[in-house]
Amino acid sequence: MAGRVTLWLAGVAVAGVAVTALALAYLEPRWLAIVNALLVLLPLIAWSGARVTSNWSRTARALADGISSLRDRDFSISVTQTSNDEMGRLVADYNQLGDRLRVERQSLHQRELMLDTVIQTTPLALVLTNDADAILYSNATARQLFAAGRKLEGERFARYLAEAPAPLREAIQRGGDTLFTLELGGEPQVYHVSQRRFLLNALPHRLLLLKQLTREINSQEVATWKKVIRVIAHELNNSLAPISSLAHSGKILANAPDPVQLGRVFSTIEERARHLAGFIEGYAQFAKLPRPRAAPVRWEVLIERLRVVVAFSIAAPLPTRGASFDAAQVEQALINLLKNARESGSDPAAVELAVAQAAGGFAIEVRDRGPGFSVAALENALVPFYSTKETGTGLGLTLCREIVEAHGGRLRIANRPDGGAIVTLWLPDAAGQGTLRAE
Repeated sequence: MAGRVTLWLAGVAVAGVAVTALALAYLEPRWLAIVNALLVLLPLIAWSGARVTSNWSRTARALADGISSLRDRDFSISVTQTSNDEMGRLVADYNQLGDRLRVERQSLHQRELMLDTVIQTTPLALVLTNDADAILYSNATARQLFAAGRKLEGERFARYLAEAPAPLREAIQRGGDTLFTLELGGEPQVYHVSQRRFLLNALPHRLLLLKQLTREINSQEVATWKKVIRVIAHELNNSLAPISSLAHSGKILANAPDPVQLGRVFSTIEERARHLAGFIEGYAQFAKLPRPRAAPVRWEVLIERLRVVVAFSIAAPLPTRGASFDAAQVEQALINLLKNARESGSDPAAVELAVAQAAGGFAIEVRDRGPGFSVAALENALVPFYSTKETGTGLGLTLCREIVEAHGGRLRIANRPDGGAIVTLWLPDAAGQGTLRAE
């Protein structure tokens, strides 16, 4: 390209000298000769310059159009290479860039299709919203859960949240990670909700994930019951074997009475029988929960009865209106929760209990400032006999859920945004909800 420009400039210079010399030789005066020379040279320079740069101009315009197409994400435009100079190599580089972008876009499109297929078929409900609460993306599970399969994109999420069942709505509105129970088709279904906020293209977004844990919990329950059966069989054998041996020894001592030895035999039999009875009673308490018997309850009286067993503070004024439920069962559930809160590592002064009227019933919250629930503990908290304590039975939260659901209520477990855990019992107003149901 530089050689062609140099050659053209040299030709223009030679032509200019020749035309000027001829004009000076045949025309007078001098200025007239110079004017005539310019009249001949200027059109010649313009025509020859256009001829020299015409191919470059066409290529530059084609490249400009191609770059505009790239800016519009159209990678299908290519430019014909007409020379092997610098402009030709630039055209070749542009075509290679377009080919690379086209291949990468096709590959990205295939990956997006695969990812969308996975997301759309997963049982995990997924909803992505922007800062204006508009739904940007949802999968089939989310559409079925919130809108009976209808499209969600472009709508306000608050609209569907207002129409959602109360447990689902309350769990999402609370924020963070939460475990709650939702009744679908007459069957209780356990869900885990997770919410994350992040920046996408420098704009705030929220990702909501809802996972149904009923099947996992059921499979865990089956495995747990098998483990319990093995534990009970082991404990029975450990107690019945020495009792049988001691009974045989007692029979021998009865024929040759030895009061001291015979007394030891019967004392040991009594101690093992008492231990076995206590062991069985602990499991029977969970397995034979009696049907709730509702009776009027004053909140002040219930709180004072709880204070006798475990210390805590009241986070808000108690409702002036009394409730109606099985006071003994609800008291047992609250004692379990308050003891768990104090044993969580929380400052005892930070263990709180709050009671408020909510959604046609009463919400009772037990709060602490411990480490909160881990992901595994949150997902398995309601599985019978699951415990994070070395000496725990794993029956506390499960028994609480049985008591609450037997009253027609629901239990929700969550981590507090600023640290600690919160367990919420919602009990319906028995006076306005009809009779209680037994599980």
